[in-house]
Amino acid sequence: MKRSRLFLSLLFVLGLCQMAVAQSSVDAMVKDWERSKAYTKEYLDAMPESGYALKPTPEMRSFAEQMLHLTDANYSFASAASGEKSPIAMGASEKATDKSKANVTKLVMDGYDFVINSVKKMTAAQLAESVKMFGRFDMTKEAAIAKCLEHQAHHRGQTTVYIRLAGAKPPQEKLF
Repeated sequence: MKRSRLFLSLLFVLGLCQMAVAQSSVDAMVKDWERSKAYTKEYLDAMPESGYALKPTPEMRSFAEQMLHLTDANYSFASAASGEKSPIAMGASEKATDKSKANVTKLVMDGYDFVINSVKKMTAAQLAESVKMFGRFDMTKEAAIAKCLEHQAHHRGQTTVYIRLAGAKPPQEKLF
């Protein structure tokens, strides 16, 4: 009897430990996304209103279009990974006609909120599930969210040059 009680107690403690580790993984992802949201907001704030239409070359996206592109991807990746229905159609942000600083900032921040809230609802078990991204890439849902984080960082990073071309100073790096 004592052995079975000890065994059950041990299983219970191990289960609690696993739940704590799983929750810390979700919490860490949320923390990364909240930091990225704040960092992107600094970029949006640093660019003068007149720079939102700036294109370094004619074939490139404007500053606003870069930010709206990363927003569209945030919605797409997070929706596919979490199963949450995106409140916007694919590509709708970049197609917005109002590319003012105020509207772009609102759209971008809304996109980050969608990712953060979607991740907060996920469990470690869901993060470990497989998903096929864009009909061809098999990965875990956690990897899909990580790829999304990588994608938005890439496009935000590109806009450093745009901000400098507009005569403004980009924000300092925010790794932590």
